[in-house]
Amino acid sequence: MMKRRKVKSRSQPANFTAPNIMLTMEEAMKQVPMRFVAGEIVKGTIIEVRPKEVLVDIGYKSEGVVGGNEFVDIKAVKVGEVIDVLIERLEDKDGMVILSKEKAEFKQNWDNILSIANEGATIKGKVKAAVKGGLIVNIGVEAFLPASQIDIIPPKNLAQFIGNTYDFKVVKINQERQNIVLSRRELIEAERDEKRSKLLSDMTPGDIRKGTVKNITDFGAFIDLNGLDGLLHITDMSWGRIGHPSEILKVGQDIDVVVIDINKEKGRVSLGLKQKLTNPWEKIESKYTVGTKVKGKVVNLVPYGAFVELEPGVEGLIHVTELSWTKRIAKPSDVLTQGQEIEAVVLGINRDEQKISLGIRQLETNPWDKAMEKYPPGTKVKGKIRNLTSYGAFIELEEGLDGMIHVSDISWTRKINHPSEVFKKGDEAEAVVLEIDKANQRIAVGIKQLSTDPWDNIDKYYKVGDLVTGQVTKLASFGAFVGLQHDIDGLVHISQVTEDHVDKIKNVLKVGQEVTARVIKIDRADRRIGLSIKAASYSDEQLKEEQKMLDSLKPGEDLVALQHAFDAADDMVKDDKE
Repeated sequence: MMKRRKVKSRSQPANFTAPNIMLTMEEAMKQVPMRFVAGEIVKGTIIEVRPKEVLVDIGYKSEGVVGGNEFVDIKAVKVGEVIDVLIERLEDKDGMVILSKEKAEFKQNWDNILSIANEGATIKGKVKAAVKGGLIVNIGVEAFLPASQIDIIPPKNLAQFIGNTYDFKVVKINQERQNIVLSRRELIEAERDEKRSKLLSDMTPGDIRKGTVKNITDFGAFIDLNGLDGLLHITDMSWGRIGHPSEILKVGQDIDVVVIDINKEKGRVSLGLKQKLTNPWEKIESKYTVGTKVKGKVVNLVPYGAFVELEPGVEGLIHVTELSWTKRIAKPSDVLTQGQEIEAVVLGINRDEQKISLGIRQLETNPWDKAMEKYPPGTKVKGKIRNLTSYGAFIELEEGLDGMIHVSDISWTRKINHPSEVFKKGDEAEAVVLEIDKANQRIAVGIKQLSTDPWDNIDKYYKVGDLVTGQVTKLASFGAFVGLQHDIDGLVHISQVTEDHVDKIKNVLKVGQEVTARVIKIDRADRRIGLSIKAASYSDEQLKEEQKMLDSLKPGEDLVALQHAFDAADDMVKDDKE
C-alpha cells in the first residue's frame, strides 16, 4: 500500500492581511477560515490519481482521499481539477481525511430538490433501474416510482422504461429518510382530464372522430378518442345482425366513428359505426315491393317464425303459418335450418317499424284454390286414413290436402261412437265429397253416402211379424243389438229375450251368438227396429196379443223406453268393455 502523506498544519490562513489594509469583499471572503467538520461540503483540488483512489487537497493539514468507484471513469480524472466533496471523517488510522464526491453531490442535489420541488410539484427525471414494486428515477437524487403510478394501467414489463426521461409529479418527500415518491400516472390522468374537457367542449353530434378500440364487452365496445372514452353500442355497429362485437372489432383496432350523443355533465359519449352508411330502410319500399320474389339467408329461428337476412341491415320474418298451405308445421326448425339460403315472397312492408313480412308457401299454387274444381261435392275420392280423432277420421286426398269423415257420416244405420270402431291408421278408404269450406280450408267427406240409406226402403226389407236371423253385435244392461241384413241393427230388449225374468243380459246372450227373432216394432221416424227372441215361437194369436200391448204403449214407452236404449250407445260400449 502506498504510504499516505501529511501536510504541515497552518497557524493562520495563507492569505492573511493586516486589519489596517482595506480589502475587497471577494478578498475578504477568501480570507474566511474554512470549516473542516464532518458532514460539511468543501472544494478540493485533485493532486494525484491512483488506480483505486484519488487524493484531494482541501486545504486541511492532511490530504483527503475519494474512492475511485465514485467517479464515472477514473482514467478521465485529471490532476488540478477542482471538485466538491463531503467530509466523512477528518482523519483515519493513516491520518488521511475521508471524502465523498457522491455524497456531496447527493446533499447538494437534495438541498436543490427541496428548494425547487415541494409535494405536488412537477419535475423531470430519468428512469435508472427497475426494482421490486416499481422504478428508481434519477431527478438529481434517486426517487421511487411505484408500479401503480407508472401509467393508468400498471404495466407488466417495467424494464421498457429504463433509460427513458419523463415528467413526474412529486407525491411525497420524507426529509428524515431522504426519500421521494413520484407519480407519472397523476400527470397522465390530469392531461387526459384536460383533453377530455376540451374534446367534450369541441365535440358535436354528427362529428366523425378517429379512435382506437380499447375494450370489448358483450353489449359493445369502448373507443379511446385520444383522451376520452366513448361507448359504441352493439346496435350501432351495423345495420345488420351482430351476435357479438368481436365479430367486427378487435382490441387495438383504429376506426372512424360518428358521434351520436354527448352528455357533458357525466362525460359520456355515444358513438356509432353504422351511421357512416346509408340506412337501408330509407328506400325499402322501392327496393322490395309487395309480391316480389327475394332471396336471403336464415339468420334466426324462433317458435313463431324464421328471420331471413335479405341484405346487411334488412331482415324479413316468415311467420310459421306462411311456411306451407296445407301442412301444419309446429315450429320453423322442422323445415328450415340456420344459415340456409332460401327464396320467399314479400307479403308486406312497414318502414317505420322496420319490418318485412315474407312467405314461402306463396311460391307455390295454393291447392285450396283448385280444391273446388278438383273435388266438387259428390266426387268420389280414395285415400289412406291419416289420422283418427274422437269426432272423425282424416283421409288424405293428396299431398297436404285432407278430407274429414265425421263419425255421423260413417254409417246410415249404426251408431259410431269413435272412428276406431271402423278404421285404423293406414287403411285405404273410399268416400264422397260432401262440402268444401275454402275460407277455413276444410273438406267434408262421407262414407255412408256411397250407398243408399236402407231406411228409404225399409218397408221392402222388413215387416212386423217377420222372422229374422242375425248375430248379437253388442250387449247393454237394457238388452242386446242384433246385426241384420242391409247393415241394420235391431234391438232385443231384456224383457224380450225369454219368458223368464233376466237379471243380466250377459247371462243369456253373448256377442257373436246367432239368434232368431221376430220383428215386433218398426219406427221409421226414429229409425228403429224392435226385435223379440221370445216371440219367435209365438203363435199368431200370441203375436196379436203382444202387438196389442205394444200398440197401447204411450210414445217413448215402447219396449221400456226403446228410444233411451238406442240413444245410450255410450253406456252400451262401456258395458261391452266391462
